[in-house]
Amino acid sequence: MFEFGRPRSSLLARVLLPAAVACALPDAIGSPIEHGVFSDQGDIGSVSRPVAASYDATTHGYTIGASGANIWAAADAFGFVWKPAAGDIAIAADISFEGPSSQGHRKGCLMFRQSLEAGSAYADVAVHGDGHIALQFRSESGGPTRTIQCPVNAPQRVRLEKRGPYVTLSVAGGDGSFSSSGCAVRLSFDGPFLAGLAVCAHDNAAFETARFAAVELGTPPPPSTAHTSALEVLSLSSLDRRVAYRAEGRMEAPHFSPDGAALYFDRGGRIYRLKLPATGLPAIVDTGLATNCNDD
Repeated sequence: MFEFGRPRSSLLARVLLPAAVACALPDAIGSPIEHGVFSDQGDIGSVSRPVAASYDATTHGYTIGASGANIWAAADAFGFVWKPAAGDIAIAADISFEGPSSQGHRKGCLMFRQSLEAGSAYADVAVHGDGHIALQFRSESGGPTRTIQCPVNAPQRVRLEKRGPYVTLSVAGGDGSFSSSGCAVRLSFDGPFLAGLAVCAHDNAAFETARFAAVELGTPPPPSTAHTSALEVLSLSSLDRRVAYRAEGRMEAPHFSPDGAALYFDRGGRIYRLKLPATGLPAIVDTGLATNCNDD
């Protein structure tokens, strides 16, 4: 991790080099759900209305309605559809919301969760009503929730994967091909855990409905042989992270510009400049004959 003239926003930049690779059934009690890949439905935490879930065999999808204040902080409140799980596993689905809403933070999630306790350790990919997505996680029971914001908005399809002690988020466009989002976290579950779908209204007085189409649950696909790096910006106040840029190959030594408006890093012997917030590709900095730059 490197820091250069800490900018006014008190952010740190770092490169996350993903690794992969290991881990298996809590006493989960809920109401059975008919058919599909999940076995139970119920509510986590205090909610104003019970979850309502149904399965459509023609779309291999679920429609889930729920209330709940949030999936955040040290405890959660939401509707959950799940099954016991063990070992390496992946969930994928197309997630959309039913009807308009003024609540941009309503959430439809793919989730791995240690238990049904409101403060349980967990990791999820949260698709928000306003289109932004994030990898959220709580590393220990009752601990704070952290987030890694994904650089992709409103993807066609998302996949949450657990390989050993690592949880990663992949995204797919209209062609259905998945690619790494750059969002990854090291999080070990203590023995068996739960895998499922979650919906939170982000307003306990409301009731929001999300659709999960073409749901898949099973062994993760073979890991990609491509080596991908992600450039993250870390907030020192919340420790939340945001993936600013991801690419194949190795990126090293990110530094903020003195005004905090850009990040500089080296890749393949060249120096690059990435404007913040990142809305495009980084530009190569003209370093003349110096084309074998490394680290600082």
